[in-house]
Amino acid sequence: MFLNHYMNKNFPNLELRPPLFYSWEIGIRFELGVDYDSDYAYENSPYLQGVYKRAITLFKFLHSQNDVIYIVVDVDDFADGFKHKLKTFSTYVKEKSDLYRLSHKTIPYIFPEDNENGTYKTHRFTLKCKTSDFKYIPMLKAICNQDMGIRPSIFHRVYFININRKTIYHIG
Repeated sequence: MFLNHYMNKNFPNLELRPPLFYSWEIGIRFELGVDYDSDYAYENSPYLQGVYKRAITLFKFLHSQNDVIYIVVDVDDFADGFKHKLKTFSTYVKEKSDLYRLSHKTIPYIFPEDNENGTYKTHRFTLKCKTSDFKYIPMLKAICNQDMGIRPSIFHRVYFININRKTIYHIG
């Protein structure tokens, strides 16, 4: 509810879905992986260390420890029912009591062009917190790991919406 109000006020008509960079009049896109070679697809490779460094540096530049943010995680449901326990928040939040503020909303599948029968849905989980309330470095690494098939991985779409600075940070 609060997220929708915030988005409508600060990002009117912006749909929270990739490619986010092309959906708004102002956007900056950074290449996190530079000089990729399939031989670099292993844990702690120099390539992956560079990806981590760029992702974390950008995050720290955009978010101070006291900034209030929304962490939004979109989980796709391909008509087989959402049965998996979402550990994205419980793994990375510092205080488990913060999970009581976690909200869940089922919305139409975020890619309607790929949903001809209308059977797919997206589960949107949102947590409003401060940057200092969660372990963002391991979370960012897990997001980066998903392309490499390395664990831990976060396969869902994750957005960090900074209320103080009016920015959206998405690794995708």
